[in-house]
Amino acid sequence: MGHPTLRGIDYWEELRESPSQLETCVAIFANVLELDDHGEPLNENYAERRAATWLHRYCTGELPPGEPDLEPWECRLH
Repeated sequence: MGHPTLRGIDYWEELRESPSQLETCVAIFANVLELDDHGEPLNENYAERRAATWLHRYCTGELPPGEPDLEPWECRLH
């Protein structure tokens, strides 16, 4: 994750201490990602942004400016 939303946040240190949070981050990316009939991603950047939004909120306690809160379905572990 090198998303601009995470600039200046030491998220790797946070994730190293709590690997289940990394699982949630990956789940958000996978839940949001849409694929075409050939398995090619249609919204990879958006899926990355939503995962970065969650990670930003986890590390700072706040959503990035202008970003809507995550929906429960986005965070669901399967």
